[in-house]
Parts: sequence; structure tokens; C-alpha cells
Amino acid sequence: MLILAFDTATDVATSALVSDGELLGERTSRASTLLEDVDALFRQASARPADLDGIVVGTGPGSFTGTRVGLSVARGLALALGVEGVGISTLDALAAGAEGALPVIDARRGEVFVPGPEARTPETVVADGRVCVGSGALRYREVLEAHGADIPPDGDPRHVPRAALHASLARELGPIAAIEPVYVREPDAKPREA
Repeated sequence: MLILAFDTATDVATSALVSDGELLGERTSRASTLLEDVDALFRQASARPADLDGIVVGTGPGSFTGTRVGLSVARGLALALGVEGVGISTLDALAAGAEGALPVIDARRGEVFVPGPEARTPETVVADGRVCVGSGALRYREVLEAHGADIPPDGDPRHVPRAALHASLARELGPIAAIEPVYVREPDAKPREA
């Protein structure tokens, strides 16, 4: 089974092509280059989009716009290729890449996303000697370490929600249209009142 997986919910977008559990290729970039990365993965694996059996997409929480980009691309590809998919939490993928670690994603506005999922201030994250991974752990390193966290150095791959991990967490494929984003809180942009 050939699976395309990607996550664009954080500042670092990841994509991977996986065949029957074997990683054929993985890329790390930005959400704006996702389709270029997908094309490169297919070329690298000498595969065609028509060979695809399913799509796994990161559902956040993370950037509102980044999460929407990933879901929109997943829906467009699924419609064009006639495949199904599944959504995987970005927090779950981070946790899968660092067994026993607490995933912490930068939520901006002085907050982080943690399992629950919920948005909290870094000062209220209970670390108690745990390894913390993710963009929020890096951004709020000093605060989290003061509360007992152990944070790997910047550049450690455990800080990235790798798409190959999303693929490994996927179980049953279904309609892509049924996949819902995990936002945790309201978007910053509000409609103008008439």
C-alpha cells in the first residue's frame, strides 16, 4: 500500500512517501512548497500519483493557516486521485518520535499546545523531568527547563512532527472530507461586523 503523508501545522512542514511501512522518501520544508515536495517524493521513488492508495494528513493543532493548507491539499489530491485518507494529530506524531516525551507546539500569543489538546502558557506546563519536544519546547526552553523539563538541542529531529510517523500511526482510511482540523482555540481573524 503506497501512502503519502504530510503535516503543515507547524513552521516546519514534512512530507513522506511510504510503501507497506517502508519509507521511500521524506522531505522537510515549508507549507508553501508542499506540492513541490510531493512531486519530488514521487520522482525519487519512481512512483506515479496514480499509484497512491491513501493520504495521511496532520490535523494540528498548530498554525491555523498551515493546518488549512495541509487539509486543502489532502482534499484536492484525494478528489483528483480517487483515494481515501486519515488525519493524525500533530501532537501524536511528535510524541511517536520521542517515546515518553511531552509534545509542546508553539501556539503563538505566549501559549503552547500540549496533549489534551489544550493551549496553555509555558509557565503552566507540568514537565517534571520529562523530555519536551516540538517548536514550543524550543521557543520556551528557559521557562520549561525552569519547571523541570529536559529539552533536546535545537536541530534534534525529535522536534519535528515527521510525516513518516504520521503514516506509522495511521490505521484505517476513510473519506478525506470527514477529516477535521484540531484548532483548540478560535482563529485570530474575526469577521467584520456589519
